[in-house]
Amino acid sequence: MPLAAVWQEALLRRGASLATLASLLACGGGSSAPAAPAPPNALGVAGDVRTDANAWVEYTLGNAPLIIAAPHGGALTPASIPDRRCAACLTDTDTNTEDLARRVATLFYSRTGKRVHLVINRLQRAKLDPNREVIEATDGNTAMVPTWQAYHTFIDSARGRITTSPGRGLLLDLHGHGHAILRLELGYTIAASDLRLSDAALTTSGAVARSSIARLAVLDVARSAPVALLRGPTSLGALFVANGFPAVPSPSDPAPAAADLYFDGGYTTDRHGSAAGGTVDAVQIEAHRVGARDTSENLDRYAAAIVTSALEYLRVHYGWTPTGTAAAAVFAP
Repeated sequence: MPLAAVWQEALLRRGASLATLASLLACGGGSSAPAAPAPPNALGVAGDVRTDANAWVEYTLGNAPLIIAAPHGGALTPASIPDRRCAACLTDTDTNTEDLARRVATLFYSRTGKRVHLVINRLQRAKLDPNREVIEATDGNTAMVPTWQAYHTFIDSARGRITTSPGRGLLLDLHGHGHAILRLELGYTIAASDLRLSDAALTTSGAVARSSIARLAVLDVARSAPVALLRGPTSLGALFVANGFPAVPSPSDPAPAAADLYFDGGYTTDRHGSAAGGTVDAVQIEAHRVGARDTSENLDRYAAAIVTSALEYLRVHYGWTPTGTAAAAVFAP
């Protein structure tokens, strides 16, 4: 999408006036600004690495129906990029999530011989937040729009490859939280208040049909009830619990309490999940630090739980297994 069009769409969604739009474009959003990156070439093989022009975002091509994204773990702080300082701008790094994403990709390949699609923002969050719409993501810095576009174009490319073959897949968006309860928070773009409904009421609400796994609720090869995809015995939460990491929602922890802090998803799950169509679903995974992201040993344990849980989830709900490889049922630390 041309740079001016990106700004126009974002501003109009936020209710900005046409005068404001014209002012921003005149200040750097017009034809004099850097051109948006072209969509990645359809050619290439699994393991190839692509970057934007500055190598600030990175995409490793995969051949498994799994995308691993890490938007908030980067460490690069180029002096040429001003820090984001808007009132809504969050700048805390999700510690060790870039390292985690790379460990997941390495372990997945060593276990299966297949590669995940790996998309990483290498910039510190103070410089760019790809998990926000473009204005907040860049704090109005038009020079950073091509980098933001490249990140999401890479995810779109991965989704396109998966849609071509094998046809369906899953995006896991890796984050870190600092909440009091040491558990994984799985975000399906379903509000905590909806998760607190009974199974019957949650089903009637249609929340799953509007979620980032909406397509899975229709195409699940296991024919699970929609609510079971969130907190049933083969839900992602159940698999993480079986692999040593408490999670919400799950059978043992079906919903956050009213007083609990909980992340239900973000821009990436909303944009790249299946609520608006497509055959790639998305789940945001927010992990506690102590016991998951604090040491190399715990990062290895957590990465192993992600790989094992994802493989089983893909087998049960998508009917996919790596050729000649059986997914392990439970990770034993």
